[in-house]
Amino acid sequence: MKVRESGMPEEKYWESFFDVQNIFTILQLNNSVEDLAEFGSGYGTFTIPAAKIIKGKVFAFDIEEEMINRLTQRAEEEKLSNIITHNIDFVKEGTQLNNNSVDYAMLFNILHAENPVGLLKEAYRIIKPGGKAGIIHWIYSSATPRGPSMEIRPKPEQCMEWIKSAGFKIESGVISLPPYHYGIVGMKRT
Repeated sequence: MKVRESGMPEEKYWESFFDVQNIFTILQLNNSVEDLAEFGSGYGTFTIPAAKIIKGKVFAFDIEEEMINRLTQRAEEEKLSNIITHNIDFVKEGTQLNNNSVDYAMLFNILHAENPVGLLKEAYRIIKPGGKAGIIHWIYSSATPRGPSMEIRPKPEQCMEWIKSAGFKIESGVISLPPYHYGIVGMKRT
C-alpha cells in the first residue's frame, strides 16, 4: 500500500528542504548507533549520510522500485557497502526484520500514512531496548512548499500521542526544525 500523497518531487528540490546533519544532531542519530532502519528511504536523502555516520548497517525500505534503484546507484557512487535496500510494502507487510534488531529507526515524513500507529509499532518491535526512533514531519501550515494535504498532515500533538500509544517514551518533546519541519525522538523502554 502506497503511503497517501507520497509522490516525490525532483531530487535536488526535495533535498533543498533539509539540513540533514543538523537534523541528525538534534534527533540523536550519531556514531553510537550500530544498525538503523529507515521507513521510506526515497532518494536516499537521509540514508546516505546516515550510512556514513553509523557503525553498522542501514536497512532502507521503500515501496517504489525507482526510489530503491536511485538509492542503490547513490550508494555505489559513494562506495557505501553498509546499505541494505528492501523494495517492500512495509506499511502492509512490515519490515520483516527480527525483533530488537536495530538501534534506531528513521520515520521521516511518513506518519501521514493510513496507519501511523502501525508503523510506529513496527519500529518499536524492531528497535532494541533503549534504542530510539527519530520522527520528522512537515509543520502544520499550508504555507509549506510541499507536504501532504492539511487533511492528513499530522500535528505535532497527534504524533506525540501516536508515539506514546506505540509504546515509546518521549525523549525530546517537539523540536523545531526550520523552516518546514518538526521532530520528535522516542525511546524504547528497557
